[in-house]
Amino acid sequence: MITIYKVSFKNLLRKRTRTLLTIFGIALSAWVLASLLGFNKGYEASLNKDIDNMGFQVLLTAKGCPYEAATLMLKGGTGLRYMSEDVIRQVVNEPEVDKVTPMLMQAVFDPNKGESGGFSAYLGVDPVTFPRMKSFLEFKQGGWFTRPDTMEVVMGYEAAELEQREVGDLLLIPEKEIELKVVGVLKRTGTQDDGTIFMPVKTVQNIFNKPGELTGLGIKVHKEADIAAFEEKLYGLPDVQVVSLAQVKQTIMSLVTTAKIMVFSIAIIAILIAMVGVINTILMSVFERFQEIGILKSIGAMPWDIFKLIWIETFILCFLGGIVGTGMAYGLSKLTEILIRNLLPYAPTGSLIQLDASLAGVTLIAVILIGFVSGIYPAWKAARIRPLESIRSEVN
Repeated sequence: MITIYKVSFKNLLRKRTRTLLTIFGIALSAWVLASLLGFNKGYEASLNKDIDNMGFQVLLTAKGCPYEAATLMLKGGTGLRYMSEDVIRQVVNEPEVDKVTPMLMQAVFDPNKGESGGFSAYLGVDPVTFPRMKSFLEFKQGGWFTRPDTMEVVMGYEAAELEQREVGDLLLIPEKEIELKVVGVLKRTGTQDDGTIFMPVKTVQNIFNKPGELTGLGIKVHKEADIAAFEEKLYGLPDVQVVSLAQVKQTIMSLVTTAKIMVFSIAIIAILIAMVGVINTILMSVFERFQEIGILKSIGAMPWDIFKLIWIETFILCFLGGIVGTGMAYGLSKLTEILIRNLLPYAPTGSLIQLDASLAGVTLIAVILIGFVSGIYPAWKAARIRPLESIRSEVN
């Protein structure tokens, strides 16, 4: 058996350029397949992480598009629609409610950011309930605010890096000409919180002249609560939009399914092209060795022996192509992720492509099975060669 593998490998080396091009074609299909499987796993995991990091399951906003509001929240904003903070009293005593946290987002243009300036996001939060809901947040320096209406800020990791601020420094709010003291800098989280500047909600209301107004109210429900029934209650509130993050997840996943189908179609096309390349390479090899195969059969080789010889050549091509393609999927995962982010309507933070040993194994097995199927016809064609015909063709 070892000898037949050696013979098959040497046969492939006769036409090295053709063999390498075929392996590369197989590798491309394996790369697409592995990346697709990794995307199926990574996107949903990243989306779940983003939603879990919100700290609540239901979001109340002012009347508007619910999915636009939720997407803005996932990206670090809540839009510019306002609602009365009286809604807190209408919600907090419901039996399904565990905690609520009011939020007031304001964006301020900062001419000092880059050549053409940019916006800074200030999020007013409750200094008691917000840290409880986002218990995963850890501090690089300092801690949360000391009072509900204090002139203090907590900066996300990237916001602090951009503004070059540390605990104890003063932060100037452009346009308002108001300075606040930095009392905390968060560790990097890989979420929208990294670029946010947190302030007490009362302070944001005072500075931006929005007394009694909010842009969002996050609601964390009890684990045993019926969220669907609770949402039905909330729909009765006037001038308030109810956003279920579970529904938002389903909507986003349905949109992404379309992208997955497109990518899967590309993967199928790549696999079909690879199969045609394998069949073409092996068939050409069979025709070039027509007389040689006839001589092997004339000295005692059985059709099954010839079939195995050609089939093993196909196996070697697909095995090497699968290995190279899987390696490409790992090595180029960041580039693939960038391409996917540019195509999707919404991409969560975190890794969109998660590859592991099991996915690599599935990809390699799939490519080898494709190779086995592709090798059936060329191997069958070679096994049917008649020694007499091959000898006559050599004489001619």
